[in-house]
Amino acid sequence: MLSHSEIWSAIDALAQRFDMSPSALARMAGLDPTSFNKSKRLSSDEPPRARWPSTESLSKVLAATGVSFGEFADLVGGGGRTRRRGAPLLGFAQAGADGYFDDAGFPAGEGWEEIELPAGGPDDVYALEISGDSMRPVYRDGDRIIVQPATDEPRRGDRVVVKTTNGEVMAKEVARITATRLELASLNPDYEGRILERSQIAWIARILWASQ
Repeated sequence: MLSHSEIWSAIDALAQRFDMSPSALARMAGLDPTSFNKSKRLSSDEPPRARWPSTESLSKVLAATGVSFGEFADLVGGGGRTRRRGAPLLGFAQAGADGYFDDAGFPAGEGWEEIELPAGGPDDVYALEISGDSMRPVYRDGDRIIVQPATDEPRRGDRVVVKTTNGEVMAKEVARITATRLELASLNPDYEGRILERSQIAWIARILWASQ
């Protein structure tokens, strides 16, 4: 049987996975920032009664983070403890150079600098470190985005990293996709979107989350 403390500890662990406070996690999910505060976990009655997170709030958090219910259940089952694992970390300049990626869009070779990630997530991920201001305010200089090579068609609204056949690398949002082209919206309103023919695309990777 699930306990009150196990559920809240799992929410704390989920926030930790994304390098956030519980308040920031709630805000990311479109909830009141105080939804997961310690003070909200017990009532003001005497004696205090346990307050549980609503199924709606959990659903919004899982949707916002892209974490499956099974992954969340693993956090509950582990008492909220997360083990760490390593994933390759590259800069955007490296991502644009030749020879750093295989045909699927995953870093090739060995000896990469690594970033620590919680266990339980997908294995085929890597991190890219943002440089410059072209992706503000969504991503800032020095942020690290966790990406996964796309094995199926991206969908409208997906945030993606795209590498073109001429070596250009960009992080944008899918605005429209057709049989012949991909229309991308810029994350920074000061920069224009892009329209790419499929023949111009070397690979696409989905952005899963960002470490800020």
